[in-house]
Amino acid sequence: MLWATRISNIRFYQYHRPLLFTAPHNFRTKLNFSSFSQPQGFCYLDEDCDDFLPWLEQKAGAKISSVLSIGKSAFGRSLFASKSIQTGDCILKVPYSVQITLDNLLPEIKSLLGDEVGNIAKLAIVILCEQKIGQKSEWAPYISRLPQPGEMHNTIFWSQDELEMIRQSSVYQETINQKCQTENDFLAIKRAFRHDPEILGDITYEGFMHACSLVGSRAWGSTKGLSMIPFADFLNHDGATEAIVLSDEDKQDSEVIADRDYGPGEEVQVHFNIPHHDLLREMKIDLLQRHCTPPIKDVNGFNSSLESFTINEVRSAKGKGKGLPQSLRAFARVLSCTTPEELSDLAKEAAQNDGRLARRPLSNRSKEIWAHEKLLLLITQLIEKYDATIKSLVPVNSPPMCGRLAVRMQMARDLLSGELRILKSASMWLKSYCTTLNTTAYHCEDVDDYRAIPG
Repeated sequence: MLWATRISNIRFYQYHRPLLFTAPHNFRTKLNFSSFSQPQGFCYLDEDCDDFLPWLEQKAGAKISSVLSIGKSAFGRSLFASKSIQTGDCILKVPYSVQITLDNLLPEIKSLLGDEVGNIAKLAIVILCEQKIGQKSEWAPYISRLPQPGEMHNTIFWSQDELEMIRQSSVYQETINQKCQTENDFLAIKRAFRHDPEILGDITYEGFMHACSLVGSRAWGSTKGLSMIPFADFLNHDGATEAIVLSDEDKQDSEVIADRDYGPGEEVQVHFNIPHHDLLREMKIDLLQRHCTPPIKDVNGFNSSLESFTINEVRSAKGKGKGLPQSLRAFARVLSCTTPEELSDLAKEAAQNDGRLARRPLSNRSKEIWAHEKLLLLITQLIEKYDATIKSLVPVNSPPMCGRLAVRMQMARDLLSGELRILKSASMWLKSYCTTLNTTAYHCEDVDDYRAIPG
């Protein structure tokens, strides 16, 4: 049986590792890598890793790669191609036998852990156990080359003051949620081993958080749940191309296949509320709850709220608005209703269209324009907030900052600037859409064919 996993940095593909460590999508994890012989930011081959690939190939009993070598760049330890890589080329093959999975969790530990402890935490315990025995570990050459705490800038390590720099982004709340999850996992583990603390030794919260961060930012979805794949997770994130991992159950190995044609999708999560002063607020909330899909768990395992929407970059201001989720435009149309009758009409229409709410333009042109102008106003307000926040991260005549703060401030600017670009693309499309409605003949059945837009 063959499983395909697309690899790229989850959500935060522009960074060497995710800002916030997240559990990979099962069989959908993604990771960028460099595919040119002289990559940007290349400094030198990593002499500390000269013996790493020979060790791994000896352990695997097979050739791992003939086109990649380990080097150091501005992004840290990375893999670089020694020759041109074409689409479809197999650049890496790693047997299951050298991958670290939940199967490596010691039986005496596994028996004490309940379902309340997540897979990231369980795999983190495997890493901690291997670190504990040091050079006696069969994985020592790999474990010793994983990033140290001071080399990681995942937002879970940021102070509250540093997190304030990205409060405007949904990453802020995701980080708070993930910190809470990590704390809960740690407490559950401590409770599980309270009668036999020697099994894990002197495990600290800081050490556990570091291990969880390593797993969350490097592990890939697999048939075993999560897998740490030595050598493959050195693939660096500063390249423009991506890869697909094919997991072959018959051959018991994972292959990394070059894929130049897949474009990374950037996105920004926005939150909108139905005003409390809206006299139809409860009716609107009830309608949305009855006809919208149930809240979807994000990559961290947390439920998205009813009024949370993910916007992708809208590539063309004149197209069908692909990138703006249907649920967001439906929300705007519901928001525009001013009478119970209008809400009832939307409910009847949804019942006739597989339960999908407000998927077509409103029959009243003025209402359709108002709905999208309201959405445009909300996004414009977000743009203004993003602009102000980004400007505040570029202090004038400020004294030199310490290295860590400078790096994290740049990360915050990059994150917010990327999300701002997406919001501006949505704003341009909404302006174009409203202008079109104001200047052309209006036929609600033809203005917006949602069948062409993925749900």
